Amino acid sequence: MELRCPISPSDTAAIPQWWFNGGQLTNSGRYVISSRDITVNNVVLGDGDISCRDTELEDGRYGVGKQGEERTIGCEEGKVGEQKYQCNNRVWTLLEDNCVLEVIKDLENNSTSLSGEQVPEFVQELSTATQANSGNIVSSPATITSIVAILENIAEAASGLEVNQEVMGGFLDAVDVIVSPSANSTWSTLNSDTNQTRKNVSSNLLRSMETMSARLVGEETFEIVRDTLALNKSVVTSASNTITANSSEIEIPQLLDSTAVTVIAFFTLNTILRNRTEQSEDTIINGQVVLVNTSQRIDNISLTFEQLNDTDQFTPLCVFWNFELFNKTGGWDTYGCEVKVDVNSTITCECNHTTSFSILMSPYIPEDQRNALAIITYIGVGISMGSLVICLLIEIIVWRAMTTNPTAYMRHVCIVNIAVCLLNADIWFIVGAAVSNKDGAVLGPCTAATFFAHFFYLAMFFWMLLSALLLLYRIVWVFSHISKLAMMLIGFFVGYGGPLIIAVVTVASTAGHGGYINSNQTCWLNWDKTKALLAFVIPVLFIVAVNFCIMIVVLIKMQRRGVGDTAQNDEKHNLKVIAKCVAVLTPLFGLTWGFGIGLLIAPDVFGLHVVFAFLNSFQGFFILVFGTLLDKKLRTALARRPVFSISGSGQTRSTSHGESSSSSLGIFKRLKRRRGIHVAVSSGSSSSDYSVNT
Repeated sequence: MELRCPISPSDTAAIPQWWFNGGQLTNSGRYVISSRDITVNNVVLGDGDISCRDTELEDGRYGVGKQGEERTIGCEEGKVGEQKYQCNNRVWTLLEDNCVLEVIKDLENNSTSLSGEQVPEFVQELSTATQANSGNIVSSPATITSIVAILENIAEAASGLEVNQEVMGGFLDAVDVIVSPSANSTWSTLNSDTNQTRKNVSSNLLRSMETMSARLVGEETFEIVRDTLALNKSVVTSASNTITANSSEIEIPQLLDSTAVTVIAFFTLNTILRNRTEQSEDTIINGQVVLVNTSQRIDNISLTFEQLNDTDQFTPLCVFWNFELFNKTGGWDTYGCEVKVDVNSTITCECNHTTSFSILMSPYIPEDQRNALAIITYIGVGISMGSLVICLLIEIIVWRAMTTNPTAYMRHVCIVNIAVCLLNADIWFIVGAAVSNKDGAVLGPCTAATFFAHFFYLAMFFWMLLSALLLLYRIVWVFSHISKLAMMLIGFFVGYGGPLIIAVVTVASTAGHGGYINSNQTCWLNWDKTKALLAFVIPVLFIVAVNFCIMIVVLIKMQRRGVGDTAQNDEKHNLKVIAKCVAVLTPLFGLTWGFGIGLLIAPDVFGLHVVFAFLNSFQGFFILVFGTLLDKKLRTALARRPVFSISGSGQTRSTSHGESSSSSLGIFKRLKRRRGIHVAVSSGSSSSDYSVNT
């Protein structure tokens, strides 16, 4: 039986209940009524939806709700703000916790109007409050966010104040609490939050530290050590220019005057700051984060880090925190820094500026090797585009001579469309490179460039598939006949319709989540976040596999019966040319993207990058050679094209009268009938004769 309660679950004031023999009936089960067993199969609230009940939570403040409904309630005693819960599978699940410790919220409110004279006393209040409530602070994202806001306000208010050791010590007490290892999970929540304010918290914390350390002036030297950080304020000279902060060493060469230097080494900030660069988010922070601030401009600084983990298979990068990257949410940048020494798990970096530094271990290749790959790629793309233009010009010249039957016609249609698609893809590749810069790719233009490059690269492979299907059709179904119009309609529907559907579905399903293009400065399909790149890789590998299968079938058919048994000479020639083209280009292009998949598995192997860049950028040249120039009949037709006579008098085209002489036309017509074409070239009183035999 089923018991149904008629009240609406949205009525939170009412608590629907069934009672039996003095007890509340809330679950399915067996019950005895007058010595008879009755089985209750379901207890349904309201209209039958799965519901959450307030009795399932601690204090019954949330009422009754349907699946997916949300409740916003106040915070527990001692906190201010609100919490948001959602009903999921009969359980109220916490969505947002914006509850802040009341004592911290009061300090945040007071810090907004803080003056420089009030900073020392206020910092001590913050130090006392954070240490007294550390257990509640480290588990509350909202409270950590509030403390970082307070630290920013303090650093700003201290602009006219000479910060001393006591004030800096109180400031670092608060930092020490919120960056402790027990707060790691809370920082993970903050960094993954979609709210812009919370996403910036770790970067804002580092900014407040840089600002506050700049307030330490004067010749006073001291050290402050906490559980998660160590500060060393020193004065360096040309005779003593090295400072040690925990396991990191900072050297400032070429000093002319004594310089006050503040160094803060953070032991846990490597797990708090996001490990992303403008190239990739797939990096590891493998050293302490070291903040360096000097009393005068420094153009050369050397930093030595000990690696936290032994990762020989990764490439070390010397980086600093750039607050302007990623829409001002901050990220690691290599500008002005380079690796000088990498030996015995120790990395020495040289930079031409001072800020917050660390080392990253990247699975990607170093900058000098990336530059070499860029040169290979751009030279190759230039050669590829030039080759494709030549291919299309040749096809225009020999089109009438070469398209004498339906098979030849469709073969050249396929070659032309393959060349056109690859040429357009290369153009959009260049557009994508042009709209990318050091600060990242411009979203709108980069999305357009990625879409069209994706579409045209796919279209190129689909036309290769059509070439293979044409070969299969003419070999297997010898006596069947399809008109040119029908073949053209099928070709353009498959060749462009299929890629268009795939490209549109890909951008529609991933762009809304920010996962269509890469997060770095390259305009291409995303891999790390949404795996959108699979929308290109899977169709390409499928086409390569199908073409291989077709070639196997064709070879078997050709061995069982010769092509010449059922086909005319022209037909036989075209089939052999198609077979050669498919047999060469399919494995070549398939191998190219096979190396591309290898790069996803082993992105740090430089050899794979070189081979992939070479094969990928020279595809147009391969099409010119294997799709056009290796066709003997096409070469013959090209060689038979008439060569216009050039003379200095009556046999030239007149530029003043706009017409050619009749004698020139007569010579042209006669020469056209001959296999050997005699060309007379004269200039003034001298002349030279050349013979071209085809």
